[in-house]
Amino acid sequence: MTEDQRIWAALEHHLDGARALRRRLHAEPDLSGAESLTRDLVLEALPAASAPVKVAETGAVLRLGPPGPCVGIRGELDALPVTEDTGVAWASQRPGVMHACGHDVHLAALVAVARALADTGLPVPLLVVLQPREETYPSGARDIVAHGVLEAERCAAMIGAHLQPALAAGTVACVPGVVNASSDEFEIRVHGASGHAAYPHLTSDPLLALAEIVVALQSVVSRDVDPMAPAVVGVSSFASGAAANVVPGLARATGTLRALTTGTRLLLHERVAQVAEHVARAHGCSADVELVHGEPVLENHPALAEAIAGHLTGQGLTRCSTLRSLGADDFSFFSERIPATMLFVGSGSDEPLHSPTFLPGDDDLRDTARAMLAGYLGAARTLVHPDPYDRP
Repeated sequence: MTEDQRIWAALEHHLDGARALRRRLHAEPDLSGAESLTRDLVLEALPAASAPVKVAETGAVLRLGPPGPCVGIRGELDALPVTEDTGVAWASQRPGVMHACGHDVHLAALVAVARALADTGLPVPLLVVLQPREETYPSGARDIVAHGVLEAERCAAMIGAHLQPALAAGTVACVPGVVNASSDEFEIRVHGASGHAAYPHLTSDPLLALAEIVVALQSVVSRDVDPMAPAVVGVSSFASGAAANVVPGLARATGTLRALTTGTRLLLHERVAQVAEHVARAHGCSADVELVHGEPVLENHPALAEAIAGHLTGQGLTRCSTLRSLGADDFSFFSERIPATMLFVGSGSDEPLHSPTFLPGDDDLRDTARAMLAGYLGAARTLVHPDPYDRP
């Protein structure tokens, strides 16, 4: 039996324990920024190693194996503010909090992979990255990168895996290049001159100005962005006024910006501000725009993705090489610093992510663990040597 065959066999051995851990994690979810109990539960389930490094307030990084370049695998700690409606015996015991995005599955799969590798001698050291705040800002991945722990541990590659109900069960998307968009949020505030609605000529109506700004923003993608570059400018909230006979003094809208290239991302930032300011001025109002910078573009390392693909198909999983979306994941903070690949694991579910009835099964846990292990092996065999942290 080869070394890889022994590792795959060890993974199967640890799946029963991972299923039990998944159910406990699912029943005891923690919201973003309050994941200490989840973190500690996962750390207890991991094989013995050196002391974990606490990062990003409620996260942790644990190294398995000797010093030197290593491969990281990310697991997300946080649940969502969703009231569960699955009816299973191990449903969330915390009202209004639910693992509705599969993070419980990801964590349990990561533990199974870590235990399998520890049992078989770790051909390359593993860095278990328990990341908080994937679902909210400020990003936990951003804070882990800023901490410097990846450089300190000489993390040469990072692997992530995320369930994706839009893909058939048994399918894993392993796509070289860009797979997810950058994601930023904006708030537009239009300031006018309030007054009696019966005397509009004595006012400067910010509500009307903002309404025209929202309409004008719809032309940014169609007229300013290269048609071959997917992008989204979406206005999701609009608020102004309190009385039927009063022109308000302030109108406010918020929305999201998505792009698959950094150039398009910067163009959207510029054009949203220009449109808001110029349209407001045309109505005798003023506008200010606040941008909240979120995740950068998520780009999979091409050579790493191709190396992982062979390990996936070798385990009977079907590779999808085309899945891309304008969704976002803060795993991109890792991918812009070191070679990284995000894998999307098909669950074939009719229920979407973040649904109160989203409940991946045991087979989805097994496929997620296999995807993570394929990622580790692909990275271990291709990218760790020569050591990227060696300097001439």
